[in-house]
Amino acid sequence: MSKWLKYLISVFALGSVLGVGAIAGVYFYIRPELPSVEILKDVKLQTPMQIYTRDGRLISQYGVKRRIPVTLEEVPQQLIDAILATEDSRFYEHPGIDPIGIIRAAFNLMVTGRLSQGGSTLTMQLARGFFLTRDKTFVRKLKEIFIAWHMERVLTKDEILSLYINKVELGHRSFGFGAAAQVYYGKSLDELNLAQIATLAGLPKAPSTMNPISRPERSVDRRRVVLGRMLSEKFITRAQYESAANEPVSAALHGAEIELDAPYLADVIYNEMVSIYGKEEAETGGYKVYATADYESQKAAIAALRQNLHDYDERHGYRGIIGQLWRKSPPSEEADDGSFIPDMAWSEQKIVSHLKGFSNYGPLRPAVVTNVFEQAITVIDKSGAFHRIEWDGLAWARPYITDTRQGTPPETASDILQEGALIWIRQRDEDDRWQLSQFPEASSALVALDPNNGAVRALVGGYSFYQSQFNRATQAKRQVGSNIKPFLYSAALEQGHTIASVINDAPINQWDRSSGRAWRPANSPAVYDGPIRMRIALGKSKNVVAVRLLRAVGIDNVRNHLRKFGFQMEDLPRDESLSLGSASITPIEVANGFVTIANGGYAVSPHFIERIEGQYGEYVWHANPLTACPVCEQTEGLTAQLGQPEVGDNPNNDEHLNPLPPQAEQVVSSQNMFLVSEMLRTAITGSGSVRNKTYWRGTGWRANSLIRRKDLAGKTGTTNDSKDTWFSGFAPDLVATVWVGFDDPSRSLGRTAAYPYLINNNPHKTTIIGNAMQGGEDGAKAAQPAWIRYMQKALADSPEMSKAIPENIVSVRIDRGTGKLTGRTDHTSKFEYFITGTEPVEWVAEHEIIDETQDEEQKNALEDEIF
Repeated sequence: MSKWLKYLISVFALGSVLGVGAIAGVYFYIRPELPSVEILKDVKLQTPMQIYTRDGRLISQYGVKRRIPVTLEEVPQQLIDAILATEDSRFYEHPGIDPIGIIRAAFNLMVTGRLSQGGSTLTMQLARGFFLTRDKTFVRKLKEIFIAWHMERVLTKDEILSLYINKVELGHRSFGFGAAAQVYYGKSLDELNLAQIATLAGLPKAPSTMNPISRPERSVDRRRVVLGRMLSEKFITRAQYESAANEPVSAALHGAEIELDAPYLADVIYNEMVSIYGKEEAETGGYKVYATADYESQKAAIAALRQNLHDYDERHGYRGIIGQLWRKSPPSEEADDGSFIPDMAWSEQKIVSHLKGFSNYGPLRPAVVTNVFEQAITVIDKSGAFHRIEWDGLAWARPYITDTRQGTPPETASDILQEGALIWIRQRDEDDRWQLSQFPEASSALVALDPNNGAVRALVGGYSFYQSQFNRATQAKRQVGSNIKPFLYSAALEQGHTIASVINDAPINQWDRSSGRAWRPANSPAVYDGPIRMRIALGKSKNVVAVRLLRAVGIDNVRNHLRKFGFQMEDLPRDESLSLGSASITPIEVANGFVTIANGGYAVSPHFIERIEGQYGEYVWHANPLTACPVCEQTEGLTAQLGQPEVGDNPNNDEHLNPLPPQAEQVVSSQNMFLVSEMLRTAITGSGSVRNKTYWRGTGWRANSLIRRKDLAGKTGTTNDSKDTWFSGFAPDLVATVWVGFDDPSRSLGRTAAYPYLINNNPHKTTIIGNAMQGGEDGAKAAQPAWIRYMQKALADSPEMSKAIPENIVSVRIDRGTGKLTGRTDHTSKFEYFITGTEPVEWVAEHEIIDETQDEEQKNALEDEIF
């Protein structure tokens, strides 16, 4: 007996030695493929990039994998219990490899002949998830064992558990339990109940086939398994088990909690991040990118642009329905495409099912007309909700004929629609009532910048990013029309003109030998005032005066001067059409040009990102842009003494460590820019006296509705045939540019016939901003209303401020007609600003003074409006 015992011991010992040797051999064979300690200590989770407004509101998320990293302290204990009870109840006891589990898996293999049980610990699952595939092979299993053992040597149990909680795949592109809670329930982990926790804890086994969205029945079965394991491990009571096991499935697919959909802005920031970090790193590095735009400012810009396009669209008429789903009569009618139109109304269920195939675009919702009354309709939308649209939401829909013609106004709802019509509807901002609508064919862009440092405060590149991803704010080069004139006038000031210089506003008729025809630039409207001061000429946007100024200054001098405002020389034509705005420039470039006027002549550049944080909120980068900072020039010594640390040396962004921003270059004098701003201010306010017939109104007069007479300045812009329309303007701390036109540059914005309903019968429209316009479209009608709406919101909390007068600016009394010095103090004179040394020295002669005072009876009948 002892002989056999010795034999067995020898065999066992030999087997053990051979087994250990084999294991050691395999270990050294695959050792080069094992991850390094550094990799395990610095595991990088693939977390999507999130983009926020400056004040922390999520506007977009990029990256295929959804992940919300959480620390172990942020994970509810009940979820930890559920994970350990289900996946690895001896997790805190074994060294990464559970012998009991391996023996169980080996026994199952011998009995069934299949690798149906892996015996994997939680650490082994993590090893497989990070470094291996799911292939069920012996080599992969051995690698998994060694990596798990290796991981347990370099990481603590809590670190391993934390990695598992953040790494594991849980279905529907969610990775980690933080993301899964959001994807399946739209909640954070601490908001989940026991049933939801158990559902998530059961997902690692088969996330694609056991998740509660794709296979709710299997998820319920898996949930019971998890709850049973928790009950066995005494983590929950029998009562808790019964309650959670019988709860109905409450999961639904949730996206990221976007608080403001601003895709044009987000797309610009995304592309900038990709250019810096590369696509893979940008999308998976977990960066939290904070835009320079505030939530309220961006929201106001989106709303202003969309409402303005709807107003333009409604002025030009209704282009018709999307389609006719059924028609009461005549029966058996064919649709335009030859298909049969039934005469039986669809069921609600069928309508809703059909509508779900249509996307929403901004405020636009697809709907179907269910009833038509005398002057009202009822519709059903794709949520199944019914809405009643009254006559004030229908009557605008006179037929569209062309961009310049509209049809006969409707008198009843049946003149517009029939039951079964598939249409667009939208909810009005002013009263939340629903109205008939349509997708605007015209396009638009709005850009708002901080004139102090170029920070983009709002950017909208079109009506809907999901309909057209072309960003008109940054990509569309369009002719700028009269928006070029302030820069031309600045060049004239640089060459010795003053804002009191008199230019002849008279028709130009010049023969062009090269073309064999005369060039006749005309004012719009074709009104000519004769000799006119530059302030009035810019305020009224006189075209022929702009041409005469270009000739006086010289084309090359003007083009070189325009470069100072950031315009590219290749975009500036070298001919006299430049004075009328033939240059093609993007809206953001136009806005940045006006920034230089607004900030006193400093060259700053637009930027979109204020700061970047890592996935755990750690500091990565903060913008430190060139800033229009006159005070910086006076305190250069202070900067030199304190030093100018790099951004990376200032992780807490402590202002005292970086006392002064980098100084922007002053490219035009503050005096020049002050005078241009003055001219642009009166383009809005006008000047003179109605009673004394000296009052004139600028092209931007509609902005007076903002009731800020001291600090608003702006300029309209309209190209030939109204193919491009603009309005650019500013307050002390905000510059905004709006462009409106068609993406097809050959298509004109047209004109509209008078429509009394839009003016008189609709309390929700106004004659200043809204769709109550008539005549030809231009910058004041098509673009400025969006600027007004945006500024109304953006400046709501900003007090009105008078512009500071720079040094070396003097004010003298001049004659209104000639711009010469005058001793009169009546309505024929006014005070005007000049750069010191350029003020007039010649006195007006008595016979040169023009007095257009009305007789006393008429004069007293008019309201005195002196500005």
